[in-house]
Amino acid sequence: MSGGVEWALHCCVVLTSVREPVPAARLAELHDVSPTYLAKQLQALSRAGLIHSTQGKSGGYALTRSPDRITVLDVVDAVDGPSPAFVCTEIRQRGPLATPAGACTTPCAISRAMATAETARREALRAVTVADLARDVESDSGAGTLSIVGAWLRGPAG
Repeated sequence: MSGGVEWALHCCVVLTSVREPVPAARLAELHDVSPTYLAKQLQALSRAGLIHSTQGKSGGYALTRSPDRITVLDVVDAVDGPSPAFVCTEIRQRGPLATPAGACTTPCAISRAMATAETARREALRAVTVADLARDVESDSGAGTLSIVGAWLRGPAG
């Protein structure tokens, strides 16, 4: 997974702490990341319909639906795309001892193992929501952590 997935997930989690849109520059400042870099992740989330942007003086980004209806897989797919992490290139059909293409009627053992792992990865990511992550942040960092983040996001830029 790309680093953009991490930034996108952090943005989704902190957006649970506010009701009003948050400017991209404010999210970038909170995470100490380049606004240009973060804008790419926010655009990917927006294209996927997970967040929306509002223009104007009080504009910014907000979640499009309840955080319990946005999965980690939704965010991963938005940022990195839905392609599997492993793509079989039929190596067994190459080299001096290549298996003839006609004999390769089923996926090889490696391809099957990787497909099984990909299914498990996607199921695990689908099982965790942004709401779950927000609860874990509160549990890990202390009750009220996201309230503090929300207050900072709503406050004047520092």
